[in-house]
Amino acid sequence: MGFFNLFGGGADAVSVEEYLQKGAIVIDVRTEPEFYEGHVEGSKNIPLNEVGFKIDEIKSFGKPIITCCRSGARSGSAASMLKQSGIDTINGGPWQNVAKHIK
Repeated sequence: MGFFNLFGGGADAVSVEEYLQKGAIVIDVRTEPEFYEGHVEGSKNIPLNEVGFKIDEIKSFGKPIITCCRSGARSGSAASMLKQSGIDTINGGPWQNVAKHIK
């Protein structure tokens, strides 16, 4: 079991690419200052402490979700929360891991 699997399941490159091909929305769960230091192009910033309050908004996107953060720990927590709410979600791990798959 890999490190990210301890935190809601880490995504491998194939999964990230598959989810992007399905039109997934990338949600970066870092704080706003962290997000503005660098992030995945087109991603949405919803800090981890706000994710639970925005479940209905995230469901309204009607698309799969890839969560990311700095290391994969916070995004793993967010992915677990979203999965428990019935949202098709994977933990993309560090935001740079997801960014390298954006074309």
